[in-house]
Amino acid sequence: MPELPTPQFPAATIAAIVDALKAVAGDPSKVRASFAKGRCVRGTYVPSDRAEEITRSRSFTRPSRVLARFSVGSNDPNGMDADKLELRGFGFRLGDIHHRSDILAQSAPVHFAKTLDQMLAFLQARSRGPDGSPDLENIRAFSAANPETLHQANYIATHPLPRNLAGTTYWGVHSYPATNSAGETRFIKFKIAPVGTEIAPTKSDVTANFANVLYDDLEHRVTSGDVRFSVMALLDRPGDPTTDVTIRWPNEDNREEVRLGTIVITGLESDETCDVSVFDPANLADGVAHPPDEIFAARSAAYAISLAKRR
Repeated sequence: MPELPTPQFPAATIAAIVDALKAVAGDPSKVRASFAKGRCVRGTYVPSDRAEEITRSRSFTRPSRVLARFSVGSNDPNGMDADKLELRGFGFRLGDIHHRSDILAQSAPVHFAKTLDQMLAFLQARSRGPDGSPDLENIRAFSAANPETLHQANYIATHPLPRNLAGTTYWGVHSYPATNSAGETRFIKFKIAPVGTEIAPTKSDVTANFANVLYDDLEHRVTSGDVRFSVMALLDRPGDPTTDVTIRWPNEDNREEVRLGTIVITGLESDETCDVSVFDPANLADGVAHPPDEIFAARSAAYAISLAKRR
């Protein structure tokens, strides 16, 4: 596989997207531009005996400590966390200081925009008017002209989430070039699956709307035992799209997948531990390279700008 160029974008465009994310939320100060409400945890990572078939990255082929953050997509750090239509996030850091990888995953397998220009227009269409509400006609017109921006919302609407962070499956929406111990490179996607059967939502789960039900449940599970996830690599096939993060690979749910290892969440961390820095997706230890899409290329700079603003 030839080396793919990393797209470059002006900082002003990325800063505009950060500002637009905050504007959609009413411009709250000193909070993340997205996924503002979260819970910081710690644990360990144990690789599987097949990890080196997929990647030579020592962050995935060697045991390590894990720092992770569960979050919900709202920009309100005090908002309800059990909305079944609210995107959930799971960011985690594997490896050591010399072989570190930061992976960002979410509860839908696609992003809501495929380019930065489309992402900015998506957010601007949802900006609040003088009455504090977005213009629904603007949103409908934008969606009609950009139907791929509805893929994420449609997935969320048809896949209700459990009232449980530990039973949620998280996806990396990007296609990562992975090089194994034999020097062979192919694209993979990350899927972070709860160990055991995924906890299906009950009727009461779907309608629950308590402010902290997800985090209260997570804390109970962690303090009374542990929470485990399998880190899976979905394997590519010829012709798979690798630059459009609004679409899935064909028949993605039935892909060959390899378990790279297991994350075991063993304790709670102070939220300040996760808040003093960011999970930077550009941090990838040799053996996993940067995806070639526009959205990934802009993430690192966007998080740095957001961090500077909330400081």
